[in-house]
Amino acid sequence: MEEKVKIKSFTDLKAWQEGHALVILLYKIAKKFPKDEIYSLTNQMKRAAVSITSNIAEGFGRQGYREKVQFYYLAQGSLIELKNQLLIAKDVGYLEKSDFNKLAEKANDAHRLSQGLITKSKTFIIHKS
Repeated sequence: MEEKVKIKSFTDLKAWQEGHALVILLYKIAKKFPKDEIYSLTNQMKRAAVSITSNIAEGFGRQGYREKVQFYYLAQGSLIELKNQLLIAKDVGYLEKSDFNKLAEKANDAHRLSQGLITKSKTFIIHKS
């Protein structure tokens, strides 16, 4: 039987953990991008990736579930933005196919987990008649 882990911090959330792994991987791979790209696409990608985990953390810190869900949706928006930027980076030749595949897989895992976090959080919202 699987033991339930008490979630005490945003870092205990699987969605945050997967998002964090995505951020770290992106930072490592982005070092290979052209130096003249550092203040444009590279910077945008890093900002979007960091925004994913930042919004999950901020949502975790909110008291009401409606507010939590709002921030979790913002995290998903940043994740979709990053997925778009990954496609651009691949298509202009900044990302090797293997690096793109690793990042896309991490992004898809993070997306799945954040969707689960949203779905679960919504079950706690009491609808008033």
